[in-house]
Amino acid sequence: MTSAFARWDCQFVSTAAGMTPPQGRRPVLQINDSSRDDLRTMLGSIRQLRAIIREFRPELIVSTGAAPGALAILLGKFSGARTIWIDSIANSEELSLSGRAVRGVADLRLTQWPQLANRAKGITYFGQVM
Repeated sequence: MTSAFARWDCQFVSTAAGMTPPQGRRPVLQINDSSRDDLRTMLGSIRQLRAIIREFRPELIVSTGAAPGALAILLGKFSGARTIWIDSIANSEELSLSGRAVRGVADLRLTQWPQLANRAKGITYFGQVM
């Protein structure tokens, strides 16, 4: 998927430590993982993401993640970025909770399962990324 963004200056962010950037010279920034069940970790993720978004000023945010990814979409949208949510390939029966949470916020919500596409709910299928 990163090849689609090869001509842009991208900043990759992950909750995993020691990631190698798939392209570009910028290191992958690590943020703390968070969960909707733990307000303290969520607030920490919000602080980290807000600082990254403020410094990098992205035009587009693409997320494939859980709670931190949904937070990135929300914060990015408020900062004026266009946003794309790509739900995990693991969610074959219904859109993830985070994918549902960004409804009405993300400019584009994508599923990797054709049976989950629903124009009325704003869920689009273009194929699988894996």
